[in-house]
Amino acid sequence: MENDMQVLLVDDDDGLRGALAQAFELAGIDVIAEHRPAAALARIDPAFPGIVVSDVRMPGMEGTELFRRIAAIDAEIPVILMTGHGDVAMAVAALKDGAHDFVTKPFAADRLIASARRAMATRRLVLDNRALRAAAEQAAGGDALIGETAVMVRLRDTIVQVAQAEVDILIEGETGTGKEMVATLLHRGSARRARPFVAVNCAALPDGIAEGELFGNVYGGSGRLARVGRIEASDHGTLFLDEIESMTPGVQGKLLRVIEEREVMAIGAEAPRTLDLRIVAAAKEDLAVAVADGRFRADLLYRLDAVRLRVPPLRERRADVPLLFGHLLTLAATRFARDVPRIDAAVQARLADHDWPGNVRELRNFAQRVVLGVDAPAPEAATPDATLPERVERFEAAILRTTLEQTAGDVRTALTMLGIPRKTFYDKVARHGIELDSYRGG
Repeated sequence: MENDMQVLLVDDDDGLRGALAQAFELAGIDVIAEHRPAAALARIDPAFPGIVVSDVRMPGMEGTELFRRIAAIDAEIPVILMTGHGDVAMAVAALKDGAHDFVTKPFAADRLIASARRAMATRRLVLDNRALRAAAEQAAGGDALIGETAVMVRLRDTIVQVAQAEVDILIEGETGTGKEMVATLLHRGSARRARPFVAVNCAALPDGIAEGELFGNVYGGSGRLARVGRIEASDHGTLFLDEIESMTPGVQGKLLRVIEEREVMAIGAEAPRTLDLRIVAAAKEDLAVAVADGRFRADLLYRLDAVRLRVPPLRERRADVPLLFGHLLTLAATRFARDVPRIDAAVQARLADHDWPGNVRELRNFAQRVVLGVDAPAPEAATPDATLPERVERFEAAILRTTLEQTAGDVRTALTMLGIPRKTFYDKVARHGIELDSYRGG
């Protein structure tokens, strides 16, 4: 069925309801048919994954009243009304109040299906954006960007500076570093924040459907869109293309036209449609290398590379790991309704010694396992060539950083917890390159 979206069809006419339900199913659209408006209304909540198609004239509750009650639950659920000629004025009034569309009987099933597809695309974007906002809020502004190292401070400052600029942006970073979070923050900080944020994982698009998914296609040569492409769906908003290096050469060529002309040509369309959008692309490898290898178009790279942001891996900002882990540990404890556990020696050694190739995503998973008590890590085995003194040094640095995080950089309290003299403490802090100021004031 189509994109996990549903049509809730409401009509008291058994014959028409059955015929329309069959037409939706033949078009690949999941349909739920109800003959009573009250029963349909019971299915509606703010998370409803679809749209409503309702007759206007029905016993017990007219379609316009059903529309008003649905809007009271969630005003962003599209409602399409089916009307007789005598009800057109009523339907127009409903449009002014926020109804998505109306079709006048008698109508061709294709007309209703085309309208339903547009409405489902709208609803999908609403739900996608809600999920993104919820994820961003849960992460307290972006846990991937927590850190006080110079590189993270500079990255956050740069995001603020360029978010309002109407330029395309290329984000580079390894898997799990938080590239999508950076793109989300760029959108939220821009003048487009109330418009769609459409995220596309280019690596997840099979070759056979990639063009249709991105550019859309025209239905039966009639000029009506059967599928609204993800690019067109981002009109007036932000289009985020993740793992753009995975695009096939043919799709890269069509995307270049979109970037250069700010217009999209749907498959089968006779003319392109002009767009107003911002493009944020992300790659987990150096695109210059992909260009040299012949896997990525040089002209596309030049067009995307108006502003480039690099999200560093955790191994390049080790000083941030304890602070970030403490935050993720608190989030995990809240999620699982558990107390925040004490960080034992094994966890501290893991934080200090591990390179975290999965970056923030791997660290988040580790925090969740620690909270659930299902991870009892042995001392880091990834560096078998490390001598005992080297491991002791890393362990000591981890304890110092964890203690400073717990005390918010209060040296007197840290000395009490550690049980060492002040001079010894400062000698160790200097030897491990720990910046006390980075733990204070927050």
